Amino acid sequence: MKLIISIFLASISVNAIADNARFVLEPNPSIGSMQLFKTSDLCTVATNTNTYINNHKAGDETDPLAVHPGKVFSAQISLDRVQNTLSFICETYITDVRTKQKSRLQNTEFLKHNFDFYRWYPDTTTALNISQKSTNAAKNRLLTNIPEEQLFITKYYTKLLNASPVKTAEFNQALYALPFDEQGLTPEQAELKKDSLTRFKFTRQEVIQGKVAENNLAKPLVWISEDGLHDVLLQGTGVLEVNGETRYFNVHRNNGINYDYSIGKTEQARYWYFAEVPSVMGYGKTLESKIAVKPQVTFAGNMADLGLGKLIMVNYPLNGNSVSQMGILADTGGAFDNNRFQLDFLVDSYYGWSDYHLANKHLPDYANTWIMLLKQ
Repeated sequence: MKLIISIFLASISVNAIADNARFVLEPNPSIGSMQLFKTSDLCTVATNTNTYINNHKAGDETDPLAVHPGKVFSAQISLDRVQNTLSFICETYITDVRTKQKSRLQNTEFLKHNFDFYRWYPDTTTALNISQKSTNAAKNRLLTNIPEEQLFITKYYTKLLNASPVKTAEFNQALYALPFDEQGLTPEQAELKKDSLTRFKFTRQEVIQGKVAENNLAKPLVWISEDGLHDVLLQGTGVLEVNGETRYFNVHRNNGINYDYSIGKTEQARYWYFAEVPSVMGYGKTLESKIAVKPQVTFAGNMADLGLGKLIMVNYPLNGNSVSQMGILADTGGAFDNNRFQLDFLVDSYYGWSDYHLANKHLPDYANTWIMLLKQ
């Protein structure tokens, strides 16, 4: 890998101890052909993300966790450049539609002419350390085998579930709204009172056992099965069929317990309280400000280090050909804390493993990955 890296024009390294992640400017990336996606959806997510950045980069509503040019990059990468990249996506899409020409965002030569490609080399050191602590054989294998030059690409989806407006024998677990004693409090106000608030008192297992229900501490929004609950807590969003109506529920605030990457989903102590939302939502400092996202053009990742709104390309073999897909970093999760070896690609909505696997079995576990920025 060192010989390959040495021929590149520039290198931007992560500022972290015992971390071998690298971001390297690659002048002529081998990206094959573009895999079909809806350029209209890419534009939609770009616009929604740019709006969020504009609303949270100054004044009282700043979001330093996500709205920054990227801590893993040198000072030459500005937030304006990130936003110009997002704007250019939509400008190109709109022009192509108006002139009735084939989307230039599907043209690899157009992309290489207009964007700088920063090749992402993963932090395999941290991944290996986590794998050694994991009791999950599949997770251990996947983390151990991350190639030095490819990122670990997982897939996430919104869970399609049947649900009930009332508790039944099958649907015996609630998605709870924010507890009554926290209604009306901002996250900052709640943090100051955390020692006395319901949200911070119970683990996931205790909520499942009935600690919230038996004392009527929060409003049940809808009822699902226990297996469904674990899935929705993992995915962050539930697309629920309730009496023939499709309703969307998104995580709101959690119990303050960190996600443990080394254990399975049913063992996690982290628990989320939910809110009903109008569509599938990605990142947001508050529930009201969350970014509406689309499948096949959205990535979740380490927002704190990368910064919101990065345009990302992944490349992998498909049926003997080299293909690439683009998406925008517009979501995150607890699994990405101190994680510079993985991205999560939003694929679609599914009822379970079988239909998910059928639709996505062609997608690899590892892929060449670049962060794309509009050339200056």
